[in-house]
Amino acid sequence: MKTVGIIAEYNPFHHGHLYQIRQLKSRTGADFVVAAMSGDFVQRGKPAIYDKYTRTRMALNSGVDLVLELPVCFATGSAEDFAACGVALLERLGVVDVLGFGSESGDCQKLFQVASVLAEEPNEYVLKLQNLLKQGVSFPAARAAAIEHCCGDSLKSLLLTPNNILAIEYLKALIRRDSPIKPVTVRRIGQGYHDTAAAKQEIFASASAIRKAIRENNYAMVRRQLPQEVLAVLQNMPDECPFPEYTDEKTLSGSPMPVFSDDFSELLNSRLLNLAHQEQENPFGVYADMAPELARRLQKNLLNFDSFSGRVMQLKTRSYTYTRISRALLHLLLGITAEQTLFYREQDYVCYARILGFRRQSRLLLSQISRNSSLPLITKTADAHKKLDAGSLAMLQMDFYASHLYQSLVFSRSGRKMNNEYTQSVIIL
Repeated sequence: MKTVGIIAEYNPFHHGHLYQIRQLKSRTGADFVVAAMSGDFVQRGKPAIYDKYTRTRMALNSGVDLVLELPVCFATGSAEDFAACGVALLERLGVVDVLGFGSESGDCQKLFQVASVLAEEPNEYVLKLQNLLKQGVSFPAARAAAIEHCCGDSLKSLLLTPNNILAIEYLKALIRRDSPIKPVTVRRIGQGYHDTAAAKQEIFASASAIRKAIRENNYAMVRRQLPQEVLAVLQNMPDECPFPEYTDEKTLSGSPMPVFSDDFSELLNSRLLNLAHQEQENPFGVYADMAPELARRLQKNLLNFDSFSGRVMQLKTRSYTYTRISRALLHLLLGITAEQTLFYREQDYVCYARILGFRRQSRLLLSQISRNSSLPLITKTADAHKKLDAGSLAMLQMDFYASHLYQSLVFSRSGRKMNNEYTQSVIIL
């Protein structure tokens, strides 16, 4: 039995994801595909456009055999934490032979060269990086320049595109773990990761472009860019309006509702006010990714009420990317502290394997995982306390809180009720 593991967001699942899965199965001869997927919030510090159970159905309909949830504290973390958590989860299942991932490069050997430097951090690299950071250069730019200093210009370019960056982080995590899992990369085709232009039918659109089309009700483009297996998950919506606006009077109670960052604006502003009135010396600085400078700027702008995206703009400086700031605000909203993330890094990133869904044909895979996994498997959340110690249970409860916050937003915007984390069953197709 051969199993490919994929670390993903599927936000939403599109033709490029389907292409990747088919390529990986063809090239490796894999019998099963396991996806370690972000839950209701994703790595860029934003809510997923559809809830995790809808996205689990999309993945299972499209060739994935088993979907596991990445813990929210690292699913919303830096690229390094996101990758390290995903690799730890897949490796500790005890059944994954291959880690598959996309990249703009498609050259695993070159990606591995860069990953080796980042994993080992030689003095030459560290000194160059620290010098640039002291000059106020942002971390991504400083890291790319330090790699150029150590390895030459040709490899520096690998750190300038998002899928290459994640690919390098996956490889770095494998190197640091001395993992037996073998990496295989599939070259990305179609639009660039950040390209949001409406794509023609013959071109694979980026997830960013598809999310933009959903927001703008560009139904024709969305129908072209989502596989039939994914559209089948959304078939309870009328043909003439498959992605209705998510206003109370238009949204259908049974339809998956698209969610965006600014939907959380009211919750964020309320959370900021609540923290500010607790009379702590530094109420904002304890949260993950919230640097002291960002905390000070947030305190200064506390009463300049704005949307979630407007708050990001209030905090923007040359030293911090929009994504870093979005993550910091999201961690504040979810209550994820720097101390907690440090603790769970020291616990090897993941304390359990929570199953969101699987295909009936993959029961052999589940049996193998049950025998080989070094992680407790969570299927019935109400019974999780019987399998987890206090620290592990606290990590799972962070996932619960994040999903309940997401679900409350869906209900407040549309009136649509969702199963909570204690009543939702594992999805079986």
